[in-house]
Amino acid sequence: MTDGEEVLLHVYDVTAGLAASLSPVLLSGRKIDGIWHTAIVVYGKEYYFGSGGIGAAIPGTVVGFEPVDKIKLGVTYIPFQVFEEYVNGLAESEFRGDAYHLLNHNCNNFSDTLSNFLVGTGIPSHILNLPDEIINTPFGATIRPFIEQFVTNSPSLERIKREISPEFLQLNSDIEAARNDISNGYRMSEGAEVTTEVDPSVQLAQNLAEAERKEREERRKNREPPIVFKDAVDVHIEFDALVGLIDGKLNEEEQQSLEELHQYMLQDEGSWALGDAFLIFIGRLLTDKSLGDEVSMRCLNVLSAAALKDDVILMLHQDRKQHILMNYAYEVDRLPLPQQKGITLFICNLFENSGSSEWLLYISEWPFNNTQISNIRVTTKVAVNAVLSEDEELRDRGTAIIYNLATKEVKLWYLTM
Repeated sequence: MTDGEEVLLHVYDVTAGLAASLSPVLLSGRKIDGIWHTAIVVYGKEYYFGSGGIGAAIPGTVVGFEPVDKIKLGVTYIPFQVFEEYVNGLAESEFRGDAYHLLNHNCNNFSDTLSNFLVGTGIPSHILNLPDEIINTPFGATIRPFIEQFVTNSPSLERIKREISPEFLQLNSDIEAARNDISNGYRMSEGAEVTTEVDPSVQLAQNLAEAERKEREERRKNREPPIVFKDAVDVHIEFDALVGLIDGKLNEEEQQSLEELHQYMLQDEGSWALGDAFLIFIGRLLTDKSLGDEVSMRCLNVLSAAALKDDVILMLHQDRKQHILMNYAYEVDRLPLPQQKGITLFICNLFENSGSSEWLLYISEWPFNNTQISNIRVTTKVAVNAVLSEDEELRDRGTAIIYNLATKEVKLWYLTM
Protein backbone atom coordinates (compact mmCIF):
# COMPACT_ATOMS: atom_id res chain seq x y z
CA MET A 1 0.00 0.00 0.00
CA THR A 2 1.24 3.53 -0.73
CA ASP A 3 2.12 5.98 1.99
CA GLY A 4 -0.46 8.47 0.75
CA GLU A 5 0.12 12.21 0.32
CA GLU A 6 1.24 14.38 3.22
CA VAL A 7 -0.97 17.41 3.85
CA LEU A 8 0.66 20.56 5.25
CA LEU A 9 -0.73 23.88 6.42
CA HIS A 10 1.52 26.83 5.54
CA VAL A 11 0.94 29.68 7.97
CA TYR A 12 1.98 33.25 7.10
CA ASP A 13 1.88 36.43 9.19
CA VAL A 14 0.54 39.06 6.80
CA THR A 15 1.80 41.85 9.09
CA ALA A 16 5.39 40.51 8.93
CA GLY A 17 5.82 40.83 12.69
CA LEU A 18 3.98 44.13 13.10
CA ALA A 19 1.11 42.51 14.98
CA ALA A 20 3.43 41.11 17.64
CA SER A 21 5.13 44.50 18.07
CA LEU A 22 2.09 46.77 18.22
CA SER A 23 -0.59 44.61 19.82
CA PRO A 24 0.63 44.96 23.46
CA VAL A 25 0.42 48.74 23.12
CA LEU A 26 -2.87 48.95 21.26
CA LEU A 27 -4.61 46.08 23.05
CA SER A 28 -3.82 47.08 26.64
CA GLY A 29 -1.08 44.53 27.13
CA ARG A 30 -2.64 41.70 25.11
CA LYS A 31 -0.18 40.29 22.61
CA ILE A 32 -1.20 38.93 19.21
CA ASP A 33 1.52 36.81 17.61
CA GLY A 34 0.32 37.44 14.08
CA ILE A 35 -2.55 37.87 11.66
CA TRP A 36 -2.64 34.62 9.81
CA HIS A 37 -2.94 33.77 6.15
CA THR A 38 -2.94 30.04 5.45
CA ALA A 39 -2.71 27.70 2.48
CA ILE A 40 -2.88 23.93 2.04
CA VAL A 41 0.13 22.16 0.55
CA VAL A 42 -0.58 18.78 -1.05
CA TYR A 43 0.22 16.97 -4.33
CA GLY A 44 3.25 19.25 -4.79
CA LYS A 45 1.27 22.50 -4.87
CA GLU A 46 0.07 25.19 -2.49
CA TYR A 47 -3.69 25.86 -2.66
CA TYR A 48 -5.06 29.17 -1.39
CA PHE A 49 -8.07 31.50 -1.52
CA GLY A 50 -8.36 35.25 -1.93
CA SER A 51 -10.45 37.93 -3.56
CA GLY A 52 -9.59 36.46 -6.96
CA GLY A 53 -10.85 32.99 -6.05
CA ILE A 54 -8.94 29.74 -5.57
CA GLY A 55 -5.42 29.40 -6.87
CA ALA A 56 -2.52 26.96 -6.86
CA ALA A 57 1.20 27.64 -7.00
CA ILE A 58 4.60 26.18 -6.22
CA PRO A 59 4.80 25.93 -2.42
CA GLY A 60 6.30 29.03 -0.83
CA THR A 61 5.91 31.30 -3.86
CA VAL A 62 2.46 32.77 -3.20
CA VAL A 63 3.14 35.32 -0.49
CA GLY A 64 6.69 36.34 -1.27
CA PHE A 65 8.14 35.36 2.08
CA GLU A 66 8.55 32.17 4.07
CA PRO A 67 5.72 30.80 6.23
CA VAL A 68 6.18 31.25 9.96
CA ASP A 69 4.95 27.70 10.52
CA LYS A 70 4.42 24.50 8.55
CA ILE A 71 1.89 22.32 10.34
CA LYS A 72 1.47 18.65 9.44
CA LEU A 73 -2.28 18.04 9.17
CA GLY A 74 -2.09 14.36 8.23
CA VAL A 75 -1.98 12.05 5.24
CA THR A 76 -4.60 11.73 2.51
CA TYR A 77 -5.33 8.78 0.25
CA ILE A 78 -7.82 10.64 -1.92
CA PRO A 79 -6.81 10.36 -5.62
CA PHE A 80 -5.44 13.56 -7.15
CA GLN A 81 -8.17 13.79 -9.78
CA VAL A 82 -10.93 13.49 -7.18
CA PHE A 83 -9.27 16.24 -5.16
CA GLU A 84 -8.90 18.43 -8.24
CA GLU A 85 -12.54 17.96 -9.18
CA TYR A 86 -13.54 18.88 -5.62
CA VAL A 87 -11.46 22.08 -5.68
CA ASN A 88 -12.96 23.07 -9.02
CA GLY A 89 -16.40 22.51 -7.54
CA LEU A 90 -15.56 24.82 -4.64
CA ALA A 91 -14.19 27.43 -7.06
CA GLU A 92 -17.55 27.56 -8.82
CA SER A 93 -19.67 27.67 -5.69
CA GLU A 94 -18.68 28.32 -2.09
CA PHE A 95 -15.25 29.83 -2.77
CA ARG A 96 -15.75 32.06 -5.77
CA GLY A 97 -13.70 35.25 -5.73
CA ASP A 98 -16.77 37.41 -5.14
CA ALA A 99 -17.62 35.32 -2.07
CA TYR A 100 -14.42 36.37 -0.29
CA HIS A 101 -14.89 38.29 2.97
CA LEU A 102 -12.02 39.50 5.09
CA LEU A 103 -13.54 38.31 8.38
CA ASN A 104 -16.15 35.69 7.67
CA HIS A 105 -15.08 33.84 4.53
CA ASN A 106 -11.36 34.06 3.99
CA CYS A 107 -8.28 31.99 3.23
CA ASN A 108 -8.44 30.28 6.62
CA ASN A 109 -12.00 29.12 6.05
CA PHE A 110 -10.87 27.65 2.72
CA SER A 111 -7.92 25.88 4.34
CA ASP A 112 -10.26 24.47 6.99
CA THR A 113 -12.69 23.15 4.37
CA LEU A 114 -9.89 21.59 2.33
CA SER A 115 -8.29 20.04 5.41
CA ASN A 116 -11.56 18.43 6.46
CA PHE A 117 -11.98 16.97 2.98
CA LEU A 118 -8.44 15.60 2.78
CA VAL A 119 -7.76 14.30 6.29
CA GLY A 120 -11.05 14.58 8.17
CA THR A 121 -9.95 17.33 10.59
CA GLY A 122 -9.84 21.10 10.37
CA ILE A 123 -7.00 23.54 10.92
CA PRO A 124 -6.07 24.75 14.45
CA SER A 125 -8.84 26.83 15.98
CA HIS A 126 -6.53 29.68 17.09
CA ILE A 127 -5.76 30.28 13.41
CA LEU A 128 -9.31 29.90 12.16
CA ASN A 129 -10.99 32.08 14.75
CA LEU A 130 -9.54 35.56 14.30
CA PRO A 131 -11.80 37.50 16.69
CA ASP A 132 -13.90 40.28 15.22
CA GLU A 133 -13.12 42.41 18.23
CA ILE A 134 -9.46 42.59 17.22
CA ILE A 135 -10.23 43.96 13.77
CA ASN A 136 -12.67 46.46 15.30
CA THR A 137 -10.07 47.98 17.67
CA PRO A 138 -7.47 50.70 17.10
CA PHE A 139 -4.99 47.87 16.59
CA GLY A 140 -7.26 46.39 13.98
CA ALA A 141 -7.53 49.72 12.23
CA THR A 142 -3.72 49.86 12.13
CA ILE A 143 -3.17 46.45 10.61
CA ARG A 144 -6.23 46.27 8.38
CA PRO A 145 -4.53 48.07 5.44
CA PHE A 146 -1.77 45.45 5.53
CA ILE A 147 -4.32 42.65 5.30
CA GLU A 148 -6.32 44.29 2.53
CA GLN A 149 -3.19 45.11 0.55
CA PHE A 150 -2.05 41.52 0.92
CA VAL A 151 -5.36 40.20 -0.38
CA THR A 152 -5.48 42.66 -3.29
CA ASN A 153 -1.88 42.11 -4.36
CA SER A 154 -1.86 38.34 -4.18
CA PRO A 155 -0.53 36.69 -7.35
CA SER A 156 -3.03 36.07 -10.10
CA LEU A 157 -5.43 33.38 -8.95
CA GLU A 158 -5.91 31.32 -12.07
CA ARG A 159 -8.56 28.68 -12.47
CA ILE A 160 -7.19 25.28 -11.47
CA LYS A 161 -6.53 23.36 -14.68
CA ARG A 162 -8.22 20.00 -14.99
CA GLU A 163 -5.33 17.61 -15.41
CA ILE A 164 -4.83 13.96 -14.58
CA SER A 165 -1.77 13.18 -12.51
CA PRO A 166 1.09 11.70 -14.63
CA GLU A 167 1.28 8.68 -12.36
CA PHE A 168 -2.42 8.01 -12.80
CA LEU A 169 -2.15 8.36 -16.58
CA GLN A 170 0.79 5.96 -16.73
CA LEU A 171 -0.98 3.50 -14.46
CA ASN A 172 -4.13 3.40 -16.56
CA SER A 173 -2.12 3.28 -19.77
CA ASP A 174 -0.38 0.18 -18.44
CA ILE A 175 -3.71 -1.34 -17.41
CA GLU A 176 -5.34 -0.77 -20.80
CA ALA A 177 -2.23 -2.04 -22.62
CA ALA A 178 -2.35 -5.21 -20.57
CA ARG A 179 -6.07 -5.52 -21.21
CA ASN A 180 -5.49 -5.20 -24.98
CA ASP A 181 -2.80 -7.86 -24.84
CA ILE A 182 -5.24 -10.21 -23.14
CA SER A 183 -7.97 -9.41 -25.70
CA ASN A 184 -5.59 -10.04 -28.61
CA GLY A 185 -4.58 -13.34 -27.10
CA TYR A 186 -8.23 -14.30 -26.73
CA ARG A 187 -8.99 -13.48 -30.36
CA MET A 188 -6.01 -15.52 -31.51
CA SER A 189 -7.27 -18.46 -29.51
CA GLU A 190 -10.52 -18.38 -31.46
CA GLY A 191 -8.77 -18.89 -34.81
CA ALA A 192 -7.65 -22.09 -36.45
CA GLU A 193 -6.23 -24.72 -34.12
CA VAL A 194 -2.45 -24.95 -34.13
CA THR A 195 -0.74 -28.14 -33.10
CA THR A 196 2.85 -26.89 -32.84
CA GLU A 197 4.68 -27.61 -29.61
CA VAL A 198 5.09 -24.82 -27.08
CA ASP A 199 8.66 -23.61 -26.73
CA PRO A 200 10.03 -24.37 -23.22
CA SER A 201 10.89 -20.71 -22.64
CA VAL A 202 7.35 -19.71 -23.63
CA GLN A 203 5.93 -22.34 -21.33
CA LEU A 204 8.08 -21.02 -18.48
CA ALA A 205 6.84 -17.50 -19.12
CA GLN A 206 3.25 -18.73 -19.13
CA ASN A 207 3.81 -20.55 -15.85
CA LEU A 208 5.31 -17.44 -14.29
CA ALA A 209 2.41 -15.34 -15.57
CA GLU A 210 -0.07 -17.79 -14.10
CA ALA A 211 1.74 -17.75 -10.75
CA GLU A 212 1.69 -13.95 -10.79
CA ARG A 213 -2.02 -13.97 -11.65
CA LYS A 214 -2.76 -16.22 -8.68
CA GLU A 215 -0.71 -13.95 -6.42
CA ARG A 216 -2.66 -10.90 -7.63
CA GLU A 217 -5.90 -12.76 -7.04
CA GLU A 218 -4.83 -13.49 -3.48
CA ARG A 219 -4.04 -9.83 -2.97
CA ARG A 220 -7.47 -8.90 -4.27
CA LYS A 221 -9.08 -11.16 -1.72
CA ASN A 222 -7.17 -9.40 1.04
CA ARG A 223 -7.90 -5.85 -0.10
CA GLU A 224 -10.20 -3.50 1.72
CA PRO A 225 -13.78 -4.24 0.64
CA PRO A 226 -15.57 -1.46 -1.25
CA ILE A 227 -18.47 0.45 0.23
CA VAL A 228 -21.64 -0.41 -1.69
CA PHE A 229 -25.34 -0.21 -0.91
CA LYS A 230 -26.79 -3.67 -1.47
CA ASP A 231 -30.06 -3.01 0.35
CA ALA A 232 -30.75 0.47 -0.97
CA VAL A 233 -33.44 -0.71 -3.40
CA ASP A 234 -35.81 -3.64 -3.71
CA VAL A 235 -35.39 -4.66 -7.32
CA HIS A 236 -38.76 -6.45 -7.48
CA ILE A 237 -40.62 -3.32 -6.35
CA GLU A 238 -38.61 -1.06 -8.64
CA PHE A 239 -39.06 -3.29 -11.68
CA ASP A 240 -42.81 -3.70 -11.15
CA ALA A 241 -43.18 0.07 -10.76
CA LEU A 242 -41.16 0.64 -13.94
CA VAL A 243 -43.32 -1.80 -15.93
CA GLY A 244 -46.48 -0.09 -14.73
CA LEU A 245 -45.20 3.34 -15.79
CA ILE A 246 -44.21 2.35 -19.34
CA ASP A 247 -46.99 -0.13 -20.07
CA GLY A 248 -48.39 0.55 -23.54
CA LYS A 249 -45.63 3.06 -24.41
CA LEU A 250 -43.04 0.72 -25.94
CA ASN A 251 -42.57 -0.55 -29.44
CA GLU A 252 -41.97 -4.23 -30.16
CA GLU A 253 -38.17 -4.03 -29.94
CA GLU A 254 -38.34 -2.10 -26.66
CA GLN A 255 -40.79 -4.63 -25.28
CA GLN A 256 -38.20 -7.31 -26.04
CA SER A 257 -35.55 -5.30 -24.19
CA LEU A 258 -37.86 -5.02 -21.19
CA GLU A 259 -38.25 -8.79 -21.18
CA GLU A 260 -34.46 -9.14 -21.32
CA LEU A 261 -34.18 -6.85 -18.29
CA HIS A 262 -36.72 -9.03 -16.50
CA GLN A 263 -34.73 -12.16 -17.27
CA TYR A 264 -31.46 -10.57 -16.14
CA MET A 265 -32.71 -9.01 -12.92
CA LEU A 266 -35.52 -11.26 -11.69
CA GLN A 267 -34.87 -14.64 -13.28
CA ASP A 268 -31.12 -14.51 -12.59
CA GLU A 269 -30.19 -15.11 -16.21
CA GLY A 270 -26.69 -13.97 -17.19
CA SER A 271 -25.97 -10.74 -19.02
CA TRP A 272 -25.90 -12.81 -22.20
CA ALA A 273 -29.68 -12.34 -22.15
CA LEU A 274 -29.27 -8.64 -22.98
CA GLY A 275 -29.56 -7.97 -26.70
CA ASP A 276 -27.76 -5.44 -28.88
CA ALA A 277 -30.56 -2.88 -28.55
CA PHE A 278 -30.77 -3.13 -24.76
CA LEU A 279 -28.78 -0.01 -23.90
CA ILE A 280 -30.62 2.04 -26.53
CA PHE A 281 -33.78 1.04 -24.66
CA ILE A 282 -32.19 2.09 -21.36
CA GLY A 283 -31.16 5.38 -22.94
CA ARG A 284 -34.75 6.13 -23.85
CA LEU A 285 -35.97 5.35 -20.32
CA LEU A 286 -33.37 7.75 -18.92
CA THR A 287 -33.82 10.67 -21.31
CA ASP A 288 -37.31 10.56 -22.86
CA LYS A 289 -39.17 13.32 -21.02
CA SER A 290 -42.50 12.15 -22.45
CA LEU A 291 -42.28 9.06 -20.23
CA GLY A 292 -42.10 11.15 -17.04
CA ASP A 293 -39.33 11.67 -14.48
CA GLU A 294 -40.34 8.68 -12.37
CA VAL A 295 -39.44 6.32 -15.22
CA SER A 296 -35.79 7.41 -15.20
CA MET A 297 -35.68 7.20 -11.39
CA ARG A 298 -37.04 3.61 -11.37
CA CYS A 299 -34.72 2.65 -14.22
CA LEU A 300 -31.70 3.95 -12.31
CA ASN A 301 -32.72 2.02 -9.22
CA VAL A 302 -32.96 -1.19 -11.24
CA LEU A 303 -29.55 -0.46 -12.77
CA SER A 304 -28.14 0.10 -9.28
CA ALA A 305 -29.13 -3.44 -8.39
CA ALA A 306 -27.69 -4.70 -11.68
CA ALA A 307 -24.39 -2.99 -10.83
CA LEU A 308 -23.86 -5.51 -8.02
CA LYS A 309 -23.97 -8.52 -10.40
CA ASP A 310 -20.61 -10.06 -11.20
CA ASP A 311 -21.22 -10.10 -14.97
CA VAL A 312 -22.43 -6.51 -15.29
CA ILE A 313 -19.11 -5.68 -16.99
CA LEU A 314 -20.41 -7.42 -20.14
CA MET A 315 -23.32 -5.00 -20.24
CA LEU A 316 -20.95 -2.06 -19.74
CA HIS A 317 -18.77 -3.17 -22.63
CA GLN A 318 -21.81 -2.98 -24.91
CA ASP A 319 -21.69 0.77 -24.32
CA ARG A 320 -18.20 1.29 -25.78
CA LYS A 321 -19.37 3.24 -28.83
CA GLN A 322 -22.41 5.23 -27.75
CA HIS A 323 -21.52 5.85 -24.09
CA ILE A 324 -25.20 6.08 -23.19
CA LEU A 325 -24.70 5.50 -19.47
CA MET A 326 -21.72 7.78 -18.92
CA ASN A 327 -23.03 10.62 -21.09
CA TYR A 328 -26.14 10.61 -18.93
CA ALA A 329 -24.07 10.48 -15.73
CA TYR A 330 -21.85 13.37 -16.84
CA GLU A 331 -24.83 15.73 -16.62
CA VAL A 332 -25.57 14.66 -13.04
CA ASP A 333 -25.56 18.25 -11.76
CA ARG A 334 -28.48 19.09 -14.08
CA LEU A 335 -30.65 16.18 -12.96
CA PRO A 336 -33.43 16.29 -10.35
CA LEU A 337 -32.39 15.09 -6.90
CA PRO A 338 -33.96 11.58 -7.17
CA GLN A 339 -32.07 10.98 -10.42
CA GLN A 340 -28.85 12.31 -8.87
CA LYS A 341 -29.28 9.79 -6.07
CA GLY A 342 -29.98 7.00 -8.55
CA ILE A 343 -26.99 7.58 -10.83
CA THR A 344 -24.69 8.06 -7.82
CA LEU A 345 -25.90 4.78 -6.35
CA PHE A 346 -25.31 3.05 -9.69
CA ILE A 347 -21.73 4.34 -9.93
CA CYS A 348 -21.02 3.43 -6.32
CA ASN A 349 -22.35 -0.12 -6.63
CA LEU A 350 -20.19 -0.73 -9.70
CA PHE A 351 -17.23 -0.93 -7.31
CA GLU A 352 -18.58 -4.25 -6.01
CA ASN A 353 -16.71 -6.27 -8.64
CA SER A 354 -13.21 -5.91 -10.01
CA GLY A 355 -14.12 -5.70 -13.69
CA SER A 356 -16.76 -3.00 -13.36
CA SER A 357 -14.68 -1.00 -10.88
CA GLU A 358 -11.74 -0.94 -13.31
CA TRP A 359 -14.17 0.12 -16.05
CA LEU A 360 -14.94 3.23 -13.98
CA LEU A 361 -11.25 4.18 -14.14
CA TYR A 362 -10.83 4.00 -17.93
CA ILE A 363 -9.18 7.15 -19.29
CA SER A 364 -10.00 6.74 -23.00
CA GLU A 365 -11.77 9.96 -24.04
CA TRP A 366 -14.67 10.72 -26.36
CA PRO A 367 -16.37 14.01 -27.32
CA PHE A 368 -19.57 15.03 -25.58
CA ASN A 369 -21.22 18.46 -25.67
CA ASN A 370 -18.07 20.21 -26.95
CA THR A 371 -15.76 18.68 -24.34
CA GLN A 372 -13.68 15.54 -23.94
CA ILE A 373 -14.80 13.16 -21.21
CA SER A 374 -13.84 9.70 -20.00
CA ASN A 375 -15.11 7.14 -17.53
CA ILE A 376 -12.79 8.37 -14.77
CA ARG A 377 -13.83 11.99 -15.32
CA VAL A 378 -17.49 11.07 -15.16
CA THR A 379 -16.95 8.98 -12.03
CA THR A 380 -15.15 11.78 -10.22
CA LYS A 381 -17.73 14.37 -11.30
CA VAL A 382 -20.55 12.21 -9.94
CA ALA A 383 -18.64 11.76 -6.66
CA VAL A 384 -17.84 15.44 -6.19
CA ASN A 385 -21.36 16.53 -7.12
CA ALA A 386 -22.68 14.23 -4.40
CA VAL A 387 -20.17 15.32 -1.75
CA LEU A 388 -21.09 18.97 -2.31
CA SER A 389 -24.83 18.27 -2.05
CA GLU A 390 -26.97 19.41 0.86
CA ASP A 391 -28.78 16.06 0.81
CA GLU A 392 -27.33 13.74 3.46
CA GLU A 393 -28.07 10.50 1.63
CA LEU A 394 -26.49 11.78 -1.57
CA ARG A 395 -23.41 12.95 0.36
CA ASP A 396 -23.05 9.50 1.91
CA ARG A 397 -23.05 7.89 -1.53
CA GLY A 398 -20.55 10.39 -2.88
CA THR A 399 -18.26 9.83 0.08
CA ALA A 400 -18.46 6.09 -0.56
CA ILE A 401 -17.39 6.60 -4.19
CA ILE A 402 -14.40 8.68 -3.10
CA TYR A 403 -13.42 6.00 -0.59
CA ASN A 404 -13.74 3.34 -3.28
CA LEU A 405 -11.69 5.40 -5.72
CA ALA A 406 -8.96 5.88 -3.12
CA THR A 407 -8.70 2.20 -2.21
CA LYS A 408 -9.01 1.17 -5.87
CA GLU A 409 -6.21 3.45 -6.99
CA VAL A 410 -4.02 2.23 -4.13
CA LYS A 411 -4.80 -1.40 -5.04
CA LEU A 412 -4.00 -0.87 -8.72
CA TRP A 413 -0.67 0.73 -7.81
CA TYR A 414 0.13 -2.16 -5.51
CA LEU A 415 -0.63 -4.82 -8.11
CA THR A 416 1.77 -3.24 -10.60
CA MET A 417 4.70 -3.39 -8.17
